[in-house]
Amino acid sequence: METRTAAARRAGPAGPPAGGRQAWTTTWLLLAFMLVNFADKAVLGLAGPEIMKEFGLSRQEFGMAQAAFFSLFSLSALAVSFLTRKVRTSVLLLAMGLLWSATQLPMLWGAAGFGTLIATRVLLGIAEGPSAPVAVHHVHGWFEQRERTLPTAILMVGAAAGVAVAAPTLGAVISHFGWRWAFGAAGIAGLLWAAVWAVKGKGGPLAPPVGREARAADAGSGAAEVPLRAVFLSGTFITAALGAFAAYWVMSAKLTWLPDYLRTVVGWDLGQAGAAVGGAAVANGVVLLAHGLLARRAALRGTGGRLPEGAGAGLLLVASAGAVTVFATADALWIKIPMMFGPMAIALVMITAAQTAIARITPPSQRGVVLGALVAVFALGGVVSPLVLGRIVDSAASATSGYENGWLVTAALLLITGMLAALFMRPERDARRLGVPEGPVTGVPVSH
Repeated sequence: METRTAAARRAGPAGPPAGGRQAWTTTWLLLAFMLVNFADKAVLGLAGPEIMKEFGLSRQEFGMAQAAFFSLFSLSALAVSFLTRKVRTSVLLLAMGLLWSATQLPMLWGAAGFGTLIATRVLLGIAEGPSAPVAVHHVHGWFEQRERTLPTAILMVGAAAGVAVAAPTLGAVISHFGWRWAFGAAGIAGLLWAAVWAVKGKGGPLAPPVGREARAADAGSGAAEVPLRAVFLSGTFITAALGAFAAYWVMSAKLTWLPDYLRTVVGWDLGQAGAAVGGAAVANGVVLLAHGLLARRAALRGTGGRLPEGAGAGLLLVASAGAVTVFATADALWIKIPMMFGPMAIALVMITAAQTAIARITPPSQRGVVLGALVAVFALGGVVSPLVLGRIVDSAASATSGYENGWLVTAALLLITGMLAALFMRPERDARRLGVPEGPVTGVPVSH
């Protein structure tokens, strides 16, 4: 494995070394970026009962509002990811932070109704769709391939931390100031992040050049571009995307329906539900961080697991399917509630594993595009999950039986996709077949 000194030599005199202090500063800034991102997503679920009551909505109609967020999410993720070859990622990240903050603020207007809510959620989805692939692409410009799992996991921890912070904080805002100010608080937080990023955000020494130099840089480093069709049809991409789709389905279902489930079926109040959702989000973060630390430790030692790479993440989806089944069917709260704190959360490891696996099988100049395509596929879980679960609950004889059926559908999806990933997600094998070396030199240092 390349030493830190060698990495510094590769960075050259024009910029900081890969994996150094600036790399981790950037990682923490992007952790905050993802935190605000997922706080934005959590607002709707936390304010759901109040919104449904004020606007007279059924659960299926409310599910439309959450699905509206994801209606152009995937298309935006893919479109903006193509821009990573022409526009610096630091600029794209700043633009997204400003745009998604601006879309939250109209709900402060007292006359803003359900139509405004739908419109702003669509615009928010457009602004946030590319956030994960662009952030991951940006942070990968600061780290070597073998060291990328931990910073990628930290970015995904931002998703969990965003919900953990948002659940009690925005719950308190809703209780004291009304649900509209929850949207306003999320928008203000995004504007504050954008102000810091405008000053501190920089690109890494391993970031591929943008513009016409991107193709030449890969060719000069021995990492020539490969046909995108070959990447998309590989077993690794297909099963990673399906597994991440199932993991994102779970995350979206919990964001949208878990607060209502805990209040309607379990009988908790807003404070208890918010605390439980926040605690479950902390558990999500612990799981993701533990996975990243274990992966980093194995990479630094030059050792791997006993299972083929990719199989472990697939088996975690299978285990999560069992946890969701127990959560759905158990009557005793002492059995049901602990399932949220870890056992259900391990599905999210697939989102990190999928992104690092896809980065492995893709040349650097194409990485942003392929990560965008991955997000475009798995984010569809955010569109389908709220609608499907909302329809299942509304069509059942009671909310209790409807939610049980919805969680069991979720468990089946986790089981099937987990088995496929365990069998066919093999990034090292597919990288060799596609001719993508493990550690290509990715271009000259940049300071964007």
